[in-house]
Amino acid sequence: MMFMSTGAFNQPHVIKGVVAVTCHTQLTSEKPDEFDLFDQLFEDAKQKLYQKAAEKNADGIVDVSFNTEVVRMSVAPKFLIVHAYGTVISIENSK
Repeated sequence: MMFMSTGAFNQPHVIKGVVAVTCHTQLTSEKPDEFDLFDQLFEDAKQKLYQKAAEKNADGIVDVSFNTEVVRMSVAPKFLIVHAYGTVISIENSK
């Protein structure tokens, strides 16, 4: 089972790389302030991070960070964006 943490990992481990993802959605003109849509974007970003870590045969992702943006285009509706990244690790002697 893979894990994710916003902090460091204090056991012997091997760094397998960094993963980063971006998820977004468009706000509708009928609901221009529906910011609770960020909740699903965070979940989507976490699942994408897990998928990328699994492709590297990792045990977990540490030092995970999430950044959010609300982007307004000149004539289009607003977009909600979540960027996420973290360090992919394998625990020594676990594989």
